[in-house]
Amino acid sequence: MNETPIDRRMLEALVCPVTQAPLSYDAEAQELISKAAHLAYPIRGGIPIMLEQEARKLD
Repeated sequence: MNETPIDRRMLEALVCPVTQAPLSYDAEAQELISKAAHLAYPIRGGIPIMLEQEARKLD
């Protein structure tokens, strides 16, 4: 998978749009993880897709 570098300062500023909780970055999966909402937001071409309907539900 072709990974685009992610700006760490941008990641620190982002929060879950559902819960407003902090997100963790999964570099291998290219996702931002919201443990509070049990969602994984995809990162495509270096751009976080912060839409609930685009997020993958976590078990």
